[in-house]
Amino acid sequence: MMNSGLKDLGEFGLIDLIKQDTIQDPSSVIAGIGDDAAIVLPTPRQLQLLTTDMLVESVHFDLKTTTPWQLGYKAVAVNLSDIAAMGGNPKQALVSLAIPKTTPADFVVDLYKGMKEICREFGVNIVGGDTVSTPQTLTINVAVLGEVEPGGIVRRSGAGMGDIVAVTGTLGNSGAGLDLLLAGDWEEHDFAWPLVTAHLTPRPQVKAGQLLGGMGVSSLNDVSDGLASEAHEISLASEVGMHIFADKIPLAGELKAAAALLHTEALHYALYGGEDYQLLFTAEPSRWGQLAEMDIGVEVTAIGKVTRKEEGVKLVMPDGRILPLEPKGYNHFR
Repeated sequence: MMNSGLKDLGEFGLIDLIKQDTIQDPSSVIAGIGDDAAIVLPTPRQLQLLTTDMLVESVHFDLKTTTPWQLGYKAVAVNLSDIAAMGGNPKQALVSLAIPKTTPADFVVDLYKGMKEICREFGVNIVGGDTVSTPQTLTINVAVLGEVEPGGIVRRSGAGMGDIVAVTGTLGNSGAGLDLLLAGDWEEHDFAWPLVTAHLTPRPQVKAGQLLGGMGVSSLNDVSDGLASEAHEISLASEVGMHIFADKIPLAGELKAAAALLHTEALHYALYGGEDYQLLFTAEPSRWGQLAEMDIGVEVTAIGKVTRKEEGVKLVMPDGRILPLEPKGYNHFR
């Protein structure tokens, strides 16, 4: 059965195969997979957050460099990161697949194993979705419903003059990990493993987003398309400028080693690599001391300041030069 293709298994056979272990929090679900629509119980007095993300083969992933398990994990992770960027708690997920008929059932089972693993980690229920056949490439669409207290929600539009600009974690790891995968023979380098892992199975900063939201940060965004792009998104939404200090951007030692091997600047990966799924945020200076000392499960680093809108988004180099920071991160239609 596992070696058969989906053409032999059929849509309903596939549903029976994947619907086990999809509910992590039964208290919030009346009906999950198996009806025309899922029935869920929202938490009283919580705002609902809705997000969706689509991954298309040969655009977002290459099956030569990722396993089905890793792909399933990442497909959910990128959506959980959007909920984290609003200060929210992810609750329910809908998964839709467009799959070639010749796909082995094993592939889909492993894909869902990756999804179920990250859903277990964050207490998220898979409550439904859709499956259709496609003549060529695999497409995965995940939609996630989250919740947030009205006082804890954070948007891109709240940054104010003089605010500190900060990030969680280190940046650039995923972009370097992708280039290592594409270059091949990366397994022989010890420094490559955490970078490749960061690309294939990114860890969304859900706890950090909730705690930062509770602390009253002024704006929040996840680093999906690169620091430069995300800084511009906050700048545009908040109608402010930013100065980002190049020597303050946190870079892992493994990234620096990989950048030397790949003949690319580590800073380039941090600014433009994307898919780090760390958080970029702004906060009033009076709050920074408490934020910096708070345990949110990941390091936070101040990397800049909010300036007047007329100044735009600038990169301040260690020698004092102030350069325009263009939003050159990943963009589907650029």
